[in-house]
Amino acid sequence: MAKLGINVDHVATLRQARGGNEPDPVTAAALAELGGADGIVIHLREDRRHIQERDLRLLKAMVKTKLNMEMAATDEMVHIAMDVQPDLVTLVPEQRAELTTENGVDVIGHKHDFEKIIKTLHGSGISVSLFIDPSLDQVKAAHKVDADTVEIHTGPFANAQNPEFERTELDAIANCVRLAYKLHLGISVGHGLNYHNVTMLTQLTEIEEYNIGHSIIARAILVGFDRAVGEMKTLLV
Repeated sequence: MAKLGINVDHVATLRQARGGNEPDPVTAAALAELGGADGIVIHLREDRRHIQERDLRLLKAMVKTKLNMEMAATDEMVHIAMDVQPDLVTLVPEQRAELTTENGVDVIGHKHDFEKIIKTLHGSGISVSLFIDPSLDQVKAAHKVDADTVEIHTGPFANAQNPEFERTELDAIANCVRLAYKLHLGISVGHGLNYHNVTMLTQLTEIEEYNIGHSIIARAILVGFDRAVGEMKTLLV
């Protein structure tokens, strides 16, 4: 059975909207684990729009499963990661104007930069995942720069406006998953997945982990974390 990582960024988004202390993403992470989550995902953005360094450090101390720190490939973030020591770092692109991550990193165009960062993080004992678009060339490039895992960007699939485009995107994801498996890379998927579209991916048994945030947090507001996480877990069988 594939694992489920819960992204709690949007709990922090709600907190930051009022500038107070509630709701606490650290508490949300604990409830997600109690509900059956196999890991906790957070994105410490350069602009600190939701997750704060306090959250990261507290989560490192209390997460019992796996802490996956998403971050931009910058010197500042590398230093923070090396200090905190999350279980996994996922390198993602960042744009200040975006509402959420819009695309994967360009491993091909920045090969030497990623090689350097991955080597540095590996030297500190941290595994590295690259968040990439569903491109065979990007999978090959991720393998060449010694990434441990690739996370395939499922946003275009999740946002498809018609069945034909949805099938095209699903095929692209499937091809990348199969290539990553042949290259012995860890395989995860994420972005835009929800209780309806995730079942279309479960046919791809090579996928090891689903990283999902917004749809689970939105449902948890209505039914609680235990139920929201549990319902998603049952879909990944």
